Amino acid sequence: MPTTPTPLFTVERGTPDATELAALTAVLLTRARLLPRPPTPTPSRPTWPHPSYRGPGAWRR
Repeated sequence: MPTTPTPLFTVERGTPDATELAALTAVLLTRARLLPRPPTPTPSRPTWPHPSYRGPGAWRR
């Protein structure tokens, strides 16, 4: 089922032409790019060893 995309912004008054709308979009995207991003969490590794790990020298057995 296709979904309709939600608009990022709407024009409340007036009818901008394509050039004005493109300029507004460029300004808003540039400003959004300058906003600080929240840090991405680093994935945590489990504290237990992997089941295939048999210890040092296990490949000789």
